[in-house]
Amino acid sequence: MPLLNEGTVSGAMEPLTERQSEILRLIRELTEASGFPPTRAEIARSMGFRSVNAAEQHLRALEKKGVLDISSGASRGIRIRDRSGARLGRLMELAVIGRVAAGSPMLAEEHVQGRFQIDPNLFAPRADYLLRVRGMSMRDAGILEGDLLAVHRSGEARSGQIVVARVGDEVTVKRLRRRGHSVQLLPENPDFAPIEVDLRRDSLVIEGIGVGVIRNGKSL
Repeated sequence: MPLLNEGTVSGAMEPLTERQSEILRLIRELTEASGFPPTRAEIARSMGFRSVNAAEQHLRALEKKGVLDISSGASRGIRIRDRSGARLGRLMELAVIGRVAAGSPMLAEEHVQGRFQIDPNLFAPRADYLLRVRGMSMRDAGILEGDLLAVHRSGEARSGQIVVARVGDEVTVKRLRRRGHSVQLLPENPDFAPIEVDLRRDSLVIEGIGVGVIRNGKSL
């Protein structure tokens, strides 16, 4: 990915101040590490600013110098431009799904807690939504309480994949194991018991497969 030089921009654009270069470098590093740009509050905290307004002022100055695009109304709506002025890291916005009501669609609006911007190439296959994890049943797979599980929508999954499954009225994240008419939804924590599903009498719907985790601003 082409990157901006630390202290200058191309053509007749004004050079950046030392502090502006630091902020640009911070935005780039945080974006590359997590797949999405930082908020004003995160920039202020990392730079030691006393207020979010100070971060906003620096961002607007960088925008005027042509090295950033800022989308109004989006907390993470920051795009770095390359030396030719083209946008870098075009992001996609995914819904963050919280608790799912019995029998209702995963992406029903009442389940959406917010929206998150990520690089569409961060996960493969691409994520379609983010599910906020409840509980610690998948702890040993690195999926913890409060994490955002990136989910690729699919009605099918292979044995061994981590899936979002609906068993009756309950939606759960587990590792899938198929054996003929029997399906096991396996936890990754010995404190939890497997869920046994007999497909001849029990309802099982695969809502999607887990393709990654976002935790504390880092993608895993």
